Amino acid sequence: MLRNLHIRNLALIKEVDVDFAGGLNILTGETGAGKSIVIDAIGLALGGRAARDPVRGDGSYALVELVFEVSGPGNIAALRGLGIEPEDGVILISRKIQDGRSTIRINGETVTASTARECAGFLIDIHGQSEHQKLLLPERQLALIDEYGGKKIGALKERVSREFRTYNNLRRELESEDMTPEARAARISFLTYEVDEIDAAGLVPGEDEELETRFRRLSNARKIAEAVEEVHRSTGYDSDGSAGEVIGRAVRILDGVSAYDERLAGFSDQLSEIDSLLNDFNRDVAAYGSDLSFETDSFEEISERLNLINRLKTKYGRTISDILESGEERRNELRRLETYEEDRENLKRRFAEAEEKLAGSCAELTRERKNAAKSFVRGAVKQFSDLNFANADFAAEWRELPSYTAGGKDAVDFVISTNPGEPRKPLKNVVSGGELSRLMLGIRTLFADEDSVETVIFDEVDAGISGRTAQKAAEKLSVVSRTRQVICITHLPQIAAMADSHYGITKDVGADSAITNIEQLDERESVLEIARLIGGAEITSNTVGAAGEMKEMCRHFKAAELK
Repeated sequence: MLRNLHIRNLALIKEVDVDFAGGLNILTGETGAGKSIVIDAIGLALGGRAARDPVRGDGSYALVELVFEVSGPGNIAALRGLGIEPEDGVILISRKIQDGRSTIRINGETVTASTARECAGFLIDIHGQSEHQKLLLPERQLALIDEYGGKKIGALKERVSREFRTYNNLRRELESEDMTPEARAARISFLTYEVDEIDAAGLVPGEDEELETRFRRLSNARKIAEAVEEVHRSTGYDSDGSAGEVIGRAVRILDGVSAYDERLAGFSDQLSEIDSLLNDFNRDVAAYGSDLSFETDSFEEISERLNLINRLKTKYGRTISDILESGEERRNELRRLETYEEDRENLKRRFAEAEEKLAGSCAELTRERKNAAKSFVRGAVKQFSDLNFANADFAAEWRELPSYTAGGKDAVDFVISTNPGEPRKPLKNVVSGGELSRLMLGIRTLFADEDSVETVIFDEVDAGISGRTAQKAAEKLSVVSRTRQVICITHLPQIAAMADSHYGITKDVGADSAITNIEQLDERESVLEIARLIGGAEITSNTVGAAGEMKEMCRHFKAAELK
């Protein structure tokens, strides 16, 4: 349940901190005091869209924090599935808006708005005007019946969804593989040509890199040959002034005097090593020049081979490995085309089996939905009757969709007649906004014992009702609050009197600003607030007495309900 709501610098709110209790929490206040801001703030923290500039004018940022206690094992497991671990059964959700940027955190970790909305689905159910409007949508109506049908329908929907994926994949495969004999023959001919072209090349991975190295060397063979020849001559022993001739002469000079000094003998040995290394180098250069002269003859062959490889790269891939892989893919496609008729017949058989299986599961799902709908309609009619729809003729009309979906082949329309003798019509053609909110309250009451969400918020549930209907609405809210926390904003004294915890919303207007405050009311303050709702601006002893009597009647009702 929602234990605490903290708001700072949001719209008219400077700072409020509200501790909610279990049972029925009622919020009341004058029109324009800022009651809607409270619901908007909760929705904002849970990933809702922020207004263009929600930050209060005298604040640098807006902050909303929600503290939830989570006890249901199913909800805890679902939250863990989202990577959210309740700490001692508590989840803290906050949203800060500053400089046009928004940050949402759950238990201190930053999350996306979509994750916050997913998390909210297991914590709280908000029923405002927009949520009531969803009741007019056929998909929402079907979802309510599925929810009412419980685990059995849930398991069937999972099976249908699984089987639909298999069916749909096979259908797409059949459509994509549909070829005329002429198209298949042309494709086989083309693939055969490409495979033969790749095979004929006899490619070896890495040969292009080796060939390119050799090509660069041979294309510059003359320049290389001249350089090698010059190096060979400069380091040889055949020319005057060459390195070999000069070092050789130096070696002979040192040899002639090395006997007179040990250090000179050492110099002689070092120079002899240099002479030997230079001699080896000179021979290696000569051998390289000889090989270069020999390979020049293969330049045209290498050039032609590289041209072939580059042409194949243009058609089949950037590397030789890509070309060979492309060839294997074409070979596999050829094999499939050669067994096309056999494979297609097998695919048709698998598709027919998948369709038959899906059809059976969809039919079973439809039967269970219609069975659940009968009980749902009976219960809803009883709830609607208590909410001043005594003559309501309510039903669920079924339609079969033209094709399979992941949710089956069913579509449903809730139809109603609110007056005797009038034909039933779709909800959107009959009910007003106030009537729609009552219908939604009746339906939520129907789910009171099955709904796993621990907190329900009702906004505008009292639209367009008064008198006995208002009293019945209050009783319905009390029934729902027996199994979960209910937070409700109202302007009706009958509903306010039913509160287990009553909160007053006020607005202080100063010269430069307006500030909205929320305070929990004690028994006396609650009676006075209900008296204000009954009598308006002037509170008399009569209205106070009526308020006290109204609260006493509600206490008797709740006591009787608990027996």
